[in-house]
Order: sequence, then C-alpha cells, then structure tokens
Amino acid sequence: MANKLSLTEIDQALAELTGWKLDGKFIDKKYRFREFLSGVAFVNEIAQLSEEKNHHPFIAIDYKLVTLRLTSWNAGGLTDLDVALAKVYDEIYEKNRVHD
Repeated sequence: MANKLSLTEIDQALAELTGWKLDGKFIDKKYRFREFLSGVAFVNEIAQLSEEKNHHPFIAIDYKLVTLRLTSWNAGGLTDLDVALAKVYDEIYEKNRVHD
C-alpha cells in the first residue's frame, strides 16, 4: 500500500501539475473537448489504464466536459500513485489533441 502524502508533499505535487486542484482528500481536474464522443474516448482510455493499475478515479461526463477525481482510499488520502496517474491522464489528453 502506498503511503499518504503530507500537505507539503501535496502542495509540491500540485505545483508540478497543471490544472489539478485539491478538494479535501481528492485532487481533481476538468478536461474540455470539442465533441462529446472525444470526451467519451478519453474516458475509455482512462478506464483501460485504471484497470491495468487497479486504481480508479471518479469520472463525471458532462457533455463535452470530463472531470476526474483521484484519491487512495486504502491510504486515507492522496499518494504518489494519484500524482503519477494525474500526470499520465494529462499526457493522454495532450496526445489525443481532439479538443479545444
């Protein structure tokens, strides 16, 4: 099990991430897409990665806006795994470039 990050470690991690915000025990980010199905395709890729890593974000699809929320329930808060996956999610988003 991964160790829970301290508030200082969380602040340092967020400084290295673009657009991610702390919300209690979660970090979250909104991704905007040009088309609904582009957002759904992004979510499908996130879902596949989540299964491989056995670490699943909360996902909300609001038309062309996808919100991802991460936390590690077993650790009772955020861990290095949450931060690492946030970076990968951003890379997936940038790689697809089918958004505004």
